[in-house]
Amino acid sequence: MRGAVRSPGCFAVEHPSSSSSTISESAPERDGHADAPRSLPDCYASLVSFAPWLERGGTAALMYHKLGPRPPRVRLKGLYVAERLFRRQLSELKSAGYDAVDPGALGSQRGAGLRRIALTFDDGFENVLRLGVGPLREHGFRAIQYLVPGLLGGTNEWEQRQGEAVERLMDVSQVRDWLAAGHWIGAHTRTHPWLTRIPLEEAKEEIRSSKRALEDLFGVPIRHFCYPYGDWNRPVRDLVEEAGFETACTTHPGANLPAGDRFLLRRLTARHVSLKWRTLGTWLRVAFLSRRA
Repeated sequence: MRGAVRSPGCFAVEHPSSSSSTISESAPERDGHADAPRSLPDCYASLVSFAPWLERGGTAALMYHKLGPRPPRVRLKGLYVAERLFRRQLSELKSAGYDAVDPGALGSQRGAGLRRIALTFDDGFENVLRLGVGPLREHGFRAIQYLVPGLLGGTNEWEQRQGEAVERLMDVSQVRDWLAAGHWIGAHTRTHPWLTRIPLEEAKEEIRSSKRALEDLFGVPIRHFCYPYGDWNRPVRDLVEEAGFETACTTHPGANLPAGDRFLLRRLTARHVSLKWRTLGTWLRVAFLSRRA
């Protein structure tokens, strides 16, 4: 079965048939985790809309890519989260009693009253180090960056091929600064390919070599993986497990359950709420509830 591949700006939810807002194992034949209900906004901008659903069980992960203002002529605007919004999101989580955990804790059995969330960043962009470390430290949170070791110190070549604006990736020294600040790193393949579109042996090498390279460079175990573009199928998923990883993240929205597949973890796309007419109602609801909270 092919994994869910979607626009990186907001998630295209594969909704369960039920409109219930409770977390249930709605797709056990797929991954054993919980789909996001129709009642939720398409993107995570504020905890307010998601808190009641998350309180019913499961552990969420937020997916980020880039922090800061969008440069001119950016195509994938949703990949940028303003520093002000990022700080507000962290503040909401802190006030609600959330603890930021590494992906290994996603889906584990929660104790009574224990609130967990994982903060994940794909690709290893330099602006995350520059604008993210301060807010994370101020709120006492840790996060993971999924790195592309073949491009450390370079730029987002895979996006530029699609006409995207150039953004710098962290170099080796900057990754060490990230680790020294108490954060984690994971692997995101060696060069960021679509893993289901290349020969299986090539995919195997992309996965395995990314783990080896990061462990050799930084001297820390690399336990967690993230599928580029959220692109996976069953053979690719099995290659990740065989490579010695403990978890792998997709881009499919939902909450993670104890019985779910640890190599098909769900995430919620964090971003600002678009002011297009079709999402104006959601934005107004989030703004109103945030003001009351």
